[in-house]
Amino acid sequence: MPLQAPLPSEYTERSDAELRDRISVAKEKLGRRVCILGHHYQQDEVIEFADYTGDSLKLSQRAAEQRDAEYIVFCGVHFMAESADILTAPEQQVVLPDLSAGCSMADMAHIDQLEGVWPLLVEQVGAPLTPITYVNSSAAVKAFVGRHGGACCTSSNAKLVLEWALQGATPGRPGTGRKVLFVPDQHLGRNTAYALGWPLEQMAVFDPHQYNGGLSAERCARTQIFLWKGHCSVHQLFKVEQIETLRRQPEPWRIIVHPECTWEVCQQADEVGSTEYIIRTVTAAPPGTCWAVGTELHLVNRLAQQNRDKRVRSLAGMQCLCSTMYRIDLKHLCWALENLAAGRVVNRIAVDAETRHWARVALDRMLALVPAQPVSAR
Repeated sequence: MPLQAPLPSEYTERSDAELRDRISVAKEKLGRRVCILGHHYQQDEVIEFADYTGDSLKLSQRAAEQRDAEYIVFCGVHFMAESADILTAPEQQVVLPDLSAGCSMADMAHIDQLEGVWPLLVEQVGAPLTPITYVNSSAAVKAFVGRHGGACCTSSNAKLVLEWALQGATPGRPGTGRKVLFVPDQHLGRNTAYALGWPLEQMAVFDPHQYNGGLSAERCARTQIFLWKGHCSVHQLFKVEQIETLRRQPEPWRIIVHPECTWEVCQQADEVGSTEYIIRTVTAAPPGTCWAVGTELHLVNRLAQQNRDKRVRSLAGMQCLCSTMYRIDLKHLCWALENLAAGRVVNRIAVDAETRHWARVALDRMLALVPAQPVSAR
């Protein structure tokens, strides 16, 4: 992951009010030449300047729709900016305000690991194998998946993508149809497959740091869904004990969590779904209802501010925020926009042509399966 060089003092020593004014001036000067995308986990100060906000799926769609903008400024993390570059026209340029804004989950699946373990896994599984990668992965991993007949997915359409990948397979009947390698988030893969009726016994965690993933040949043969050993550092902070504590409170708390949480947490929650699903559900809930939300803190706080007729809080008592997403701030956004307004492109994220082609194949398969569904709803 590239590192961001320190910003000049003219940005680091300015107040938020001054930075806001300068961002507004630069954005007005650029006009329709720039489009700013803001992920839901961004700080409110950054979201204020976003032309579009959304989760990974929604922003991928918005990036693909841009026709007039010369510059796409992606207030998110590195893999999201790569996806935007893949989906936009070659003459459009994607900028990430802080190059250090990465994703620890995406880093848990390196292309060298995937290329190294794939031939042995294919040999062991004894059935056609389809790779699926969560969009929280590098462009190189997406390209690998595209070349090998697989697709990307988001938490919004993981059920549809997994159903597509498991063609001819039947839960409870090992050895039927296709098998799947789900990269890199084991929890999203497990929760989605379980919601589709697949028993845990037909899933196995594949550890890329162990020979053959740490699985015997016999275990590979009876496994239908291989779950790459990766996770989200934020969503793993939510625990069953937190749910149990809230259940003992006098308020009728409804628990809604993201499917990147562990299987045990998702089983105890009232509802499980993507970021967009969480937003829709809480927003549409009756006044006076109480919601404990298991996802990134900036989003939870924004939901609380926008739904003052309800009680909305984080499921956890700790600060569950995405520290890498937090790197995008007013200083870096101002620096990026003012350079663009002056004719200088900084922090461009550019994917090479070969990787771009095959990653686009995987992303297009994902975008063809758009309808958002909760992973489970009780």
